[in-house]
Amino acid sequence: MKSPNWNRIVIKVGSALIAPERNGCSSHYLLSVASFIVRCRRQGIQVVLVSSGSVAAGSHLFRKSKNTSGHDKKAMAAAGQTEMMATWDRLFDFSSAQILLTDEDLRDRERFVNIRNTIDSLLENDILPIVNENDTITTDRVKVGDNDNLSAMVATSVQADTLIICSDIDGLFDSNPQLNANASLISEVRDINEQVYAMAGGATSAVGTGGMRTKIEAAEKAVSHGVTTYIVNGFDQRSFDMLIQGKNPGTLFHPHQTPLQESKHWVRHTTKALGEIVVDDEFSLSPKQSVDSLSSSDLIDVVGEFSVGDVVLLRTDSGEKIAKAKTNYSSCLLDFVAQQGDASLNQKIDGTPKPILSNKFSAIMEAQ
Repeated sequence: MKSPNWNRIVIKVGSALIAPERNGCSSHYLLSVASFIVRCRRQGIQVVLVSSGSVAAGSHLFRKSKNTSGHDKKAMAAAGQTEMMATWDRLFDFSSAQILLTDEDLRDRERFVNIRNTIDSLLENDILPIVNENDTITTDRVKVGDNDNLSAMVATSVQADTLIICSDIDGLFDSNPQLNANASLISEVRDINEQVYAMAGGATSAVGTGGMRTKIEAAEKAVSHGVTTYIVNGFDQRSFDMLIQGKNPGTLFHPHQTPLQESKHWVRHTTKALGEIVVDDEFSLSPKQSVDSLSSSDLIDVVGEFSVGDVVLLRTDSGEKIAKAKTNYSSCLLDFVAQQGDASLNQKIDGTPKPILSNKFSAIMEAQ
């Protein structure tokens, strides 16, 4: 029997598998997932589990209402998280650890690195990391929004070689299989383009928040970092049997031959731009140039408020996105320079050791 050539994998399990009836956690579908994780660990494969489901697991403890508030959902997450962790803990005879994250944790470079170091330490001590978004404290400003994309961010953070995203269907189809009986499964994808996104459609589960589109977004993040990605049917035990045999039970997304450098991948796919630096439409970066060639004389406007070290979008006045990068200066100072257009001010900025934008933490937007 062929075994998969994995060293470290991330597997994402959604709410529909955790609490399919929204009546607390159920081990019905989780037994297959747990068995798969156990078999992987026996083969020396390190596993990180990204598990949604805290809101779905805790919702049955609250009075039913058609207009559930955001605060109610946060309370459901708080109650359901302990039930979900207890359920996973019962399925394993080894230790697990809870890691709750927000988007803010991922987009802050120091915290991002700390996440990796913590998970590395857990794995080195044979402890299973179980990751979820911290739904009890998230706001729209610091919310990833779905655990598909969170799983891709975690996979790139911990340098996994494979990401497995569990769905409620077999994988990506050329049309909605619930509406079209002749829909065909796409077994392999080598280039995630607009055509692939067009096939993704919307959500098929009434329990989870992520649909097929978010899974494609996650796959795009992962493969650009060299992470092989699968979308498989988590409700079918045969999916896990095939995976452990080195077979493809769903849709396989091939990793890029030349992955993005880790720091550039973090800027492009994990961070959010907190503001914009606007340059003239004629401004461009040649293949040999980098964002640190940007001069204060190129600035024509600054949008939003940001501080030193925040990630911003560099774009033209007509809206063309050029790059994302860490800024070495605040919006206040850059806006002052852009509005004044004073040569002496230009010299004050350009004369410092630091350029306006950091080349190390940057990503050209055309570099998919």
